[in-house]
Amino acid sequence: MPLLADRIDHIVLTVADIEATTQFYERALGFTREFFRGPDGAPRYALKFGRQKINLQDRGTQTLTKAKQPTFGSGDFCLLAAVPLDDVVAHLKSVNVAIAWPAALWS
Repeated sequence: MPLLADRIDHIVLTVADIEATTQFYERALGFTREFFRGPDGAPRYALKFGRQKINLQDRGTQTLTKAKQPTFGSGDFCLLAAVPLDDVVAHLKSVNVAIAWPAALWS
């Protein structure tokens, strides 16, 4: 089986207060804040340091890429594929891994 993932793209943290979290990391570790729009155009917030990025979301964040039941203090990570996404999807289906992701994002 070929290696499907190339590297981590970014980490996502679910926090109680995006502004308070951003201020803490700016003050304590010198991170910089970034405002961007998600794939559906919704406003999103992130912290950047070096070549790394941590996206922030709270329970009120509206985006297609949000976890079904976000929990404060939880996180997830997003990988960049080493092969075409259709190959990743086909492999996951072939080993009976359920995909709980908006299909519109890869259609």
